[in-house]
Formats: sequence, C-alpha cells, structure tokens
Amino acid sequence: MFRAFLESAVRYHRGLRGAPTAWKPWLVSLLIANMIAPWFWMNQLEAQVVFGVACLNYLTFILLTGLHGFSRILGLAHVYWIPLLIFLWTRLATIPPTSGFGAWIRIVILLDAGSVLLDVANVVQYIRGDRAEMFQDR
Repeated sequence: MFRAFLESAVRYHRGLRGAPTAWKPWLVSLLIANMIAPWFWMNQLEAQVVFGVACLNYLTFILLTGLHGFSRILGLAHVYWIPLLIFLWTRLATIPPTSGFGAWIRIVILLDAGSVLLDVANVVQYIRGDRAEMFQDR
C-alpha cells in the first residue's frame, strides 16, 4: 500500500514537472500561498485551516493520480477549497486588509478561487471524455 502511494506521488510530481513553463508561476504561487505562507501565521486559525486543507488536497492529488493518472480529474482535489473559501470569506470582516496576514488571506482567496474555476473546467472536460495525461514528463 505504501509503495503504491509512493509510486503515485512520483507520478504526480513527474506530471507537475511536465507542466508547460507558462503554468509554473501559477503552480508555484498556489504552493507558496497554501503551503508555505501559512507557517508565518500558524498561530491563527485561518492559517491552520489553509495549511490543513492544502495537505488534504495534496493527498487527494496523489490518490487521484494513482487511480486516473495525471489527468483533468485532478481538479477534483480542490473540492475542499470551496468550503475553505467560504470560511475565509466569512472571516474577512475581522481581518484588516492592511496587515500582512490580511493581505495573505485575500491573496489565498483570489488564487484559490481562480484555481477552482479552472478545476471545474478540467473536471467537466474529464467527464466529457478527455482522460489523457495533461502533461508529458520533461
């Protein structure tokens, strides 16, 4: 079981490595906003939730890659961002936008919402039959 997980993780990371160069800044932005920046405010509930959801997303990416390859169904992994976005949106009134923490929360909302929109399009394409690997390992 653990070996299958590791093989799926390697396949997932090979898929990321094969992403077009133009996509990489977007992917890095999502990584920084959701998995690295929360550590600066880990004493805040919002940062803990963002990081926890990012970890859940990552595990779901690995699982989906193992089951379906690096295909458009991976967009389904961000389904957890929908309740996350609602949670963060409801907290905005109590978080000043002028603080670093407040700016980060707003950046997370913008990036993750944009990603969810792209993910919906990808999942719809998958359902319609586009099940090919999205990127070839480079």
